[in-house]
Amino acid sequence: MAPVALLSVSDKSGLVPLAEALHRTHGYQLLSSGGTAKVLEQAGLPVTRVSEHTGAPEILGGRVKTLHPRVHGGILAKRGEASHQADLEQQNIAPIDVVVVNLYPFRETIARPDVTWDQAIENIDIGGPAMVRAAAKNHADVAVLTSPDQYDRLLTAMAESGGSVPSELRRQLALEAFQHTASYDTAISRWMAEQNVADDSPWLEAVPLRQTLRYGENPHQKARWFSHPKQGWGGAIQLQGKELSTNNLLDLEAALATVREFGYGADGSAPASQPAAVVVKHTNPCGVAIGASIPAALTRALDADRVSAFGGIIAMNGVVEATAARELTSLFLECVVAPGFTPEAREVLAAKANLRLLELAPQAIDAAGPDHVRSILGGLLVQDLDDQAITPDDWTVASQRPPTPQEKLDLEFAWRLVRHVRSNAIVVARDGQSLGVGAGQMNRVGSARIALEAAGEKAQGAVLASDGFFPFDDTVRLAASHGITAVIHPGGSMRDGDSIKACDELGLAMQLTGRRHFLH
Repeated sequence: MAPVALLSVSDKSGLVPLAEALHRTHGYQLLSSGGTAKVLEQAGLPVTRVSEHTGAPEILGGRVKTLHPRVHGGILAKRGEASHQADLEQQNIAPIDVVVVNLYPFRETIARPDVTWDQAIENIDIGGPAMVRAAAKNHADVAVLTSPDQYDRLLTAMAESGGSVPSELRRQLALEAFQHTASYDTAISRWMAEQNVADDSPWLEAVPLRQTLRYGENPHQKARWFSHPKQGWGGAIQLQGKELSTNNLLDLEAALATVREFGYGADGSAPASQPAAVVVKHTNPCGVAIGASIPAALTRALDADRVSAFGGIIAMNGVVEATAARELTSLFLECVVAPGFTPEAREVLAAKANLRLLELAPQAIDAAGPDHVRSILGGLLVQDLDDQAITPDDWTVASQRPPTPQEKLDLEFAWRLVRHVRSNAIVVARDGQSLGVGAGQMNRVGSARIALEAAGEKAQGAVLASDGFFPFDDTVRLAASHGITAVIHPGGSMRDGDSIKACDELGLAMQLTGRRHFLH
């Protein structure tokens, strides 16, 4: 019995030379359908049409042509399986040895600006992927080609092996076939997702759509989440809880960026070695602390402002164990992210069924790359992340009195935190714990008032950090009146001298970093 090649292609390029070589050089019978058969007949090649082979006409306007046991039985039959061969003989089905199929031009169809929904739907291939997958599954006996680019490779290999197709090539072609159908299905699913949200966003092709969110920052705003798998939040594993929202993701991003100031890893050891916890509300940290352990840091972060922590987002830089988990159940929270959770912690937190737990490995963070991307009307802004190392040795002392060793530690902690607060940003801190945070005010002294009032009596002996320079001496004087003993800011104001003079007059220490940390 002569070998059989089934050819059914949308892209006809290279078709006739391939079919001629298969038939005239290697003795294949040609089985084909529709337009492919017509092209081969016009080239003078003998072709058996699929409808003649199956005894069933094409129906539903061509939607059903090759979906038939005589086609798929011939493709899927194992040549060395006696029961399969018996079935073929009983049903008078000829085995099919080569399958050449490329699919309806779905991508090209949806690329047309005037394409309609119905036109796109009609260009979703059904029979083609079914034959490709069947042939790829049975690659032990069948060679499958899905692109004209593969034709020369097949014919060269057949010429070198006396007309047979080497098993190594069949396996490689099968892999390419499955990749082809996977890509095809992805294109369809992405297009349908885009249509279902009525989205004409120009960013859709840049990053894959991960999911359609319930809504955006507000219920009347539609929202979608685009993310590369295994990169950044695309690599996070949600262990429990409700579906993530737009605001959850924005707050999680802010919390993660802040906690990474103190290292992030399975044991909180990279790049620093200080367990830390961060509480975020509305993208601003409201409680940040370091401690001897994750539970200790968490308790201190919550104690910094338990009122604001209600309904907050928490990030920790080490594995969450049962003790920390019990602390987390003490108040209402939206989300928790950490490098990992022990089974005991998972059991404790299961009592909070709606609490979203996310496990985010350091590798996923590293894979996200160094760019910070934001959209503006009709375009994108891309900048480096503001994650450069903190270098206290490069700072200068501007005041007559240098900071004490403890003040130096507190100033570094406050400086690590202030760059994650919306500008104008002020942070009051002491002993590795935030005491007050002032964010997003239109003038710096306004942010300072908020931070100092939040700190209250705890401001006595604490330090104050500012993300930008002091334009006047009013912030320094206000800080001193609340008991602040040292301040840190970038410097660079025309009136730096006024603030330095106020520090010397009031006995405060001042450090200048030379680097601004605006966050808009």
